[in-house]
Amino acid sequence: MLQIALWKRVLIWSVCALGLLLAMPNAFYPRVEAHNDATASIESGFSGNGLEEQAAMWPSYLPSSLVNLGLDLRGGAHLLAEVRVEDVYETRIKSLWPEVRNLLREERATVGTIRLQPSAADVLKVKISRPEAIQDAVSAVRTLAQPVVSLTGAGSTDLQVSAEDDMVVVTLSEAERLATDERTVQQALEIIRRRIDEVGTREPTIQRQGSDRILIQVPGIGSASELKEIIGTTAQLTFNPVVGRADDANSPAGAGNEIAPSLDEEGVYYILESAHVVSGEELVDAQPSFDQNGRPAVSFRFNPSGARAFGDYTAENIGSPFAIVLDGEVISAPVIQSHIPGGSGIITGNFGVEESTNLAVLLRAGALPAGLEFLEERTIGPELGQDSIEAGRIACIVAFAAVLVFMFLSYGTFGVFANIALIINVGLIFGLLSLIGATLTLPGIAGIVLTIGMAVDANVLVFERIKEELKSKKGVARAIDLGYEKALSAIIDANITTFITAVILFAMGSGPVRGFAITLGAGIMTSVFTAIFVTRLMVVIWFERRRPKTLEV
Repeated sequence: MLQIALWKRVLIWSVCALGLLLAMPNAFYPRVEAHNDATASIESGFSGNGLEEQAAMWPSYLPSSLVNLGLDLRGGAHLLAEVRVEDVYETRIKSLWPEVRNLLREERATVGTIRLQPSAADVLKVKISRPEAIQDAVSAVRTLAQPVVSLTGAGSTDLQVSAEDDMVVVTLSEAERLATDERTVQQALEIIRRRIDEVGTREPTIQRQGSDRILIQVPGIGSASELKEIIGTTAQLTFNPVVGRADDANSPAGAGNEIAPSLDEEGVYYILESAHVVSGEELVDAQPSFDQNGRPAVSFRFNPSGARAFGDYTAENIGSPFAIVLDGEVISAPVIQSHIPGGSGIITGNFGVEESTNLAVLLRAGALPAGLEFLEERTIGPELGQDSIEAGRIACIVAFAAVLVFMFLSYGTFGVFANIALIINVGLIFGLLSLIGATLTLPGIAGIVLTIGMAVDANVLVFERIKEELKSKKGVARAIDLGYEKALSAIIDANITTFITAVILFAMGSGPVRGFAITLGAGIMTSVFTAIFVTRLMVVIWFERRRPKTLEV
């Protein structure tokens, strides 16, 4: 029987209405985008600068999800960065000195006095005054070695300790270097992703290339230099004991110490102990705030281990200065007035509200474990993206018009039904892409154009099948019913095979290939729905009203 239950009709039209409602914000893209950005800023605690007016540009009761535009459509920045993993070796070796010093001091009766010797950045050399006890010193330092935490380094230790005349030489083992390289790049990848997400950029592409390189593509960023400002700062925060002050960067610092310039005081340098008390890695939160004088500042909070170390140090060093060091520059060097429990504090300096906000973002996202060297940088202007959008729009319109005309001339009234379903289909595609937060790229537009052509395939199969049934002298109602019934298996099989291809492209591809696969897959699902349900419902409604005795398809 050629009939569709009332609940099915309601469900079909409801799905169509919901899909078109979800797609509607894309027709007002600039207005909805401004509303979304303003709303996100207000929720983050910001106000003023017309944010309330921008948030009111789009009704809050309507959907506001948009199809994100990719780098080739929106413009943006492209960077290829190399992670300087050797920086981590230097930091790791430098942090070993206090442990080695304390350990050998306990063995002073055997090894004599100890002294740190100049060496390469990734080598630690300690001289003892009793060369005959060098093997005892080596054995003692070897107790600091730990198993390498990696699958490839199973059974190996992280340190190589050897003797060189009257010196103990400590380096990282090869297995530990390989494990450190892997951890460093993965950590840098995650921190870069968090930093970019913090500034509200939509759908960045951040992926590893090779062993120590990271590809970064961010739509909507004005220039590559702007992107480098967001991710290029290492933001390594440490709290170091102050040994003294100097007025020259070349002043002798002494073994185990280093010289750092003052950020606010020109020509002033601080001599600091290289081993820090706590570091930014132990921060759990950092927020922009104001000090007691109303000046912009950054409040911070440590995790339990950092809070304990910070509290113990301040309790034992009341009256001594200590330095807050950011990226090798001393932000401030206050004198410890009292014990600071709880692991929280505030950073003040000569910076404005925007600078304090950016500093909080960098600290909250975490410190990059190593510096980045940018091997390639490109800025893609929005004009190029606009040209791509215009070209894609023209292609869609031409394809759309050609299909509409062809279907009308070929199938008459039924072709009109197929054309209406095709319009609904395109709306459903954008509604589905908006719902899942997909990114539309130029290959994605190609996928939509392809879908427009493929969307009427199912209707062609059905209409041709109806023609065959009419030739066998069946009634109009029976011919329509059999046309949909017998064409269903062919429609399902054809679209399943294409959908499998889209899934493989999505799983195996990356970047633009995935964009094409997403739009193709979404188009297949919506076109099957419109062909099997929407077009059939329109045909049934037409037949119930007209009750034709003959049918020309």
